[in-house]
Amino acid sequence: MKRILVIDDDWQMREMMHQALERAGYEVAEAANGKIGLNIQRENPVNLVITDLIMPEKEGIETIRELRQDFPDMKIIAISGGGRASAEGYLSVAKTIGAHRTLSKPFDLKKILDLVEELIGQ
Repeated sequence: MKRILVIDDDWQMREMMHQALERAGYEVAEAANGKIGLNIQRENPVNLVITDLIMPEKEGIETIRELRQDFPDMKIIAISGGGRASAEGYLSVAKTIGAHRTLSKPFDLKKILDLVEELIGQ
């Protein structure tokens, strides 16, 4: 079974994605920030990471950089609702540093499932 790690400081967003991904047949791990997410990845690696970009403790851009450095083949989807700047600005940076796909919040769950399927299959 393919494993996915969802990193987002919004517990409702994590739970929503967790349930949708599990129903689609994936095993799902969750983390509230990049620091926790990187620890999970180091202890029990996953096939794909979905990470928010604006989070406390360790934000998504830094998390993507570390994932790229330590796990160069890791598939990554970056998500963002924006912050001080537009979501597109943050997502553009995420794409530049190694996210395979990006998605602005809010998004349709079918879209995230389609991107996961595209990147790692079932």
